[in-house]
Order: sequence, then structure tokens, then C-alpha cells
Amino acid sequence: MQKTSLSLITPPPPSPSLPLPALIPLSAQLLTSSTTCLTRSHCCCKGKKKKQQKKKDEQINLKGMDGKTTTALVQPDVGDVDYGSTKKRRGKLLYSLDYNVALSELTVGIKQANSLKAMDIGGSSDPYVKVYICPDKSKTCETKVFKNTLNPVYNEQFTFQLSKSTLLKSVVVMKVFDFNRFSKHEIIGELRVQLCNVDWNHVIEEWQDLAEPAKFEEENLGEICFSLRYVPTASKLTVVILEAKNLKGMDVGGSSDPYVKVQLALDKRKWKKRKTSIKRKTLNPYYNESFTFDVTFEQIQRINLVISVWDHDDISRNDALGKIFLGCDATGNQLRHWADMLSNPRRPVAQWHNLLSAEQVNSTLTLKKKIPIPSKLVENTRWSSK
Repeated sequence: MQKTSLSLITPPPPSPSLPLPALIPLSAQLLTSSTTCLTRSHCCCKGKKKKQQKKKDEQINLKGMDGKTTTALVQPDVGDVDYGSTKKRRGKLLYSLDYNVALSELTVGIKQANSLKAMDIGGSSDPYVKVYICPDKSKTCETKVFKNTLNPVYNEQFTFQLSKSTLLKSVVVMKVFDFNRFSKHEIIGELRVQLCNVDWNHVIEEWQDLAEPAKFEEENLGEICFSLRYVPTASKLTVVILEAKNLKGMDVGGSSDPYVKVQLALDKRKWKKRKTSIKRKTLNPYYNESFTFDVTFEQIQRINLVISVWDHDDISRNDALGKIFLGCDATGNQLRHWADMLSNPRRPVAQWHNLLSAEQVNSTLTLKKKIPIPSKLVENTRWSSK
């Protein structure tokens, strides 16, 4: 067996060794360097985590705001901003007030409106102003309607009889509406002036922002739709009662049995009348009933048409649900409907009207008793009977 030489198992010559005292500082330096790297690595990671956490916190705050900036962040007073924006949307009204002590007469002037809220699809409105006194709403006045404008100029005046004691307890209400012939008129805004706060030593004339209308003051008595047609050559006035809606329920079950009276008054005296059929248990009756009256062209200039809705009762007295009148003494939308009929002879003109209380219409119109029969006609009747 051949012996292996020692050179094959002899390790390679060792690298030059350092003495022990020199190795100790070198080991300490290496340990310090490793510790420093680890520390820096830890601090760097910690710094990144802090930045990520900061970004995360910022994202949470933004989510809490829903990504939107509210008015409160950029305006000092939220309430003023909200009310201001509402007023700007509704527009302004220039009015005047004057009180004559000797005559106990209050004059309310509706001058003009500016930057009214657009109510129509085309970005315009057909505005008119309704004026009345609270709490006594026996008289209601309306301006004429201006078509397709947000800046109407009215220059109209209305007078109200008020004693000085009543004046100080009253409020002038001015409501701006958007006219619509075939649907309910939408309110644009209103003004309310406490007369006890007015300095009556001079005429008041000022602009005021329109406010949101009160929703609780006026009782809704419903609406009625009817058409008018006048043929001058035949001296025929035709009134077609079409329908009514949202009438007041008078029965125990919350319903009514409505019918409509159509009355003509000549020179403020009751003249002719007709009535529709009774519709049972409904607040939205449909009639489509026509009535024709003989009215000369000379008489049509002096008559008023009174439309009233009643609840029929088989046992007790019938109740008035609402009333309205058109004609020579009418104002506002009622006068406009009447004028449209006269300016379009032989053509039916239909329109919706808001019903008013019977007391309000009666106090405004103040109809007298029926027209007396002329004495000559009575004598002719007597001779013919003989």
C-alpha cells in the first residue's frame, strides 16, 4: 500500500496573522459599524412609516369632508350666506306706502321688480303682484301681468280704508306670482311690512328683497277651470264650467257634494243665474256644462260674472266652498281673463282660477238686490194678461 504524502493533507499556509491586541479594536469597530447600519436602516424605515402615516391621516380628514368645501369654511357667517342666496334668487320689489289721516286711507304703490326668479322653462316668468292687508283680507288687489320678463315695471297704486287704530295692528302683504293660464300660479316671493314700524311723516318708497312665502297663512280653497266665449254679433255670452280640484271637504268623511253657480250682475245688481249638476262625494268634480246668456255689447261693458262653488246638503243649508268674479270691476288675473275674452270674439278662452272665500268676494263686489222690472214692462204684462 502506497503511503500518502503529507503535502496532500497539509493545509495551505495561513494568512499573515495579527497579534491579539490588534484584533480587539478591529472587532469593536466592525461591531459598531454593523450597529450603525442597522440603526440607520431602522430610522429610515421609521421615517417612511411616519410619512405614510401622515399621508394616511390627511386622506382620512379629506374623506371626513366628503371631498367638498362647505360655505362655512370660506364664509364668516353661514346664515347670512344662505339667506342672501335665497333673496337673490327671488329678486327685489320696489314699493311705496302713504297714509292719509283725514281720509283714513292707505295707498300701496307697486312700482317695479328686479331680477326675479325664473319660473318658466325658457328662463323667464310672467310676473304679477297681489296686495292685501292682514289680518283683514277682505280686499285683495292685483297688478297686471307682464309676459316673459324678470324686470317688470308696474307703477300701479291700490287704496285700502283703514282707521289709524287698525293701521297700527295691520301688515301689508305683497306677493309676486308667476302667471300660468292652465295650471296653478307659482309664487316667486313675498314682502310683509309691519305698519306699526313705519314712519308716516313722509311717503315710504324703498327696495326690499323678496322672501320665501309663508306656508301657513292662506287657506287653500281649491281651483276652478272654466271657459268664456262672447259673440258680439249674436249678443251671446257662453260660460262652460269644466272642472274643479282640491276643494274643501265639508262632510264627516272628508268629502263634499259640489255644484257650481253661474251668476251675472249688471251695474252691481243681481241679474241672471244658472247652476250645474251636483257631483257626489268628490273634491275634484268634472262638469263640462255650458250656459249661454243673452248679453248685448253695451251690457257686456257693465256686467260682472260671479262663479261660486257650493256643497249640497239634503238636510241643512248649502255651504259655500269658494267664489270668484270676473268683469268690469275685477282686477289681476280675473280682469285679464275677461279682457282676453273680449279681445278674442267667438273664440273660447279657458283658464284656471284660485277660489277665494265668499266673504272676501262679497265685501269686494258688494252686489245689490235683483234688477227691478221696469214699470212699462209691468204695464205691458198686465194689458197682455187681460
